Amino acid sequence: MGLRDRFSNYLYKQAEKRGWFEDAMTRTIRYGGRYVDDDNILESSDVYELMQDISNQLMLATISVEDHEGNEVKDHSALRTLRNPNDYLTGSEFIKLMTNTYLLQGEAFPVLDIDELHLATNVYTELDDRLIEHFKVGGEEIPGSMIRHVKNIGTNHLNGVGLMQLGRNTLEGVMSAEKVLTDKYAKGGLMAFLLKLDAHINPSNGAQSKLIKAILDQLEQIDESRSIKLIPLGKGYEIDAMESPIDDDKTLAYLNVYKKDLGKFLGINVDTYVSLMQTDLEKAMMYLHNKAVRPIMKNFEDHLSLLFFGQNSNLRLKFKINILDFVTYSTKTNIGYNIVRTGITSPDNVADMLGFPKQNTPETQAIYISNDLSKIGEKNATDDSLKGGDEDGEKEGNSGS
Repeated sequence: MGLRDRFSNYLYKQAEKRGWFEDAMTRTIRYGGRYVDDDNILESSDVYELMQDISNQLMLATISVEDHEGNEVKDHSALRTLRNPNDYLTGSEFIKLMTNTYLLQGEAFPVLDIDELHLATNVYTELDDRLIEHFKVGGEEIPGSMIRHVKNIGTNHLNGVGLMQLGRNTLEGVMSAEKVLTDKYAKGGLMAFLLKLDAHINPSNGAQSKLIKAILDQLEQIDESRSIKLIPLGKGYEIDAMESPIDDDKTLAYLNVYKKDLGKFLGINVDTYVSLMQTDLEKAMMYLHNKAVRPIMKNFEDHLSLLFFGQNSNLRLKFKINILDFVTYSTKTNIGYNIVRTGITSPDNVADMLGFPKQNTPETQAIYISNDLSKIGEKNATDDSLKGGDEDGEKEGNSGS
């Protein structure tokens, strides 16, 4: 038996003798890193907020089917499936889940089973000699016509990259720092005590072990800031309060730097986004839309179109987002006022944007040019709806301005 083995055995036998000491050790708090997985990744509030902002835009998108000329195809069967993909998800939930999976894992696998749409997990993919991708779930191969591999492309043609891969180290550090702070204050600041003994600790000394255990039990019961414990100590015993090993300022400084980095792995500069959110909500939403949402939307359109219609079809799914859904009501009223003044669209559109019912009359659907955009007296030059003479045109022009 080697020296290392004999030393290990000695330590093991000594540990067996430490009756009360083993019991005390079970109460100690050990700090360790946090490992990112599907169950805890959204516990980071910053990750959750950024993902919510991105996936909510896609969730609120209107999906339509268009032909190769851009004409909308009404009530297509693909739209019915997307509105009600399966028995356990609504259409909105499906798009949101697909977006979150795409952002975190870097890839998502929508599966079309006749008229049901699902998201497959634990999919194994490979390319054969003819560069055809094959999919297996639990050892069973899924036909390529039923599944799409939606990838957040990095540098690999077969696998996408997401936050859990790109930002794993940063994310684990942030989550660990957040947990340390949360645990500290959840436990009342992690008050710790150091019991000092002038005498040697002797596990075979029953009186000493009993006294130490009683002291530890008393300290263990201090769980509230208003609790007061009086512990009489004999000669040779002393209790000191230990300073918390957690430096709040350093932890917060770390979080202030690295929490912002998580947004970059999702395609957003957090400083820019936050400053825009504070000054101009519309610009913030457009920034988020152009930086993060539009590329995802385009990728989803490509893959879902191929999944529903195949490669030889002229039909295509389109995601349409009304960015005005994300601006304040006062902003909408200002936009509506300017639209009416400049005549770039019809009042019915303004009413719809502001939440009022459309009148659906020829007058409310027509385009009018106000007199402040044309020379007075030359109104008939900009209004081709006038059929009468100058006098009739004058009256009709005035009523429409």
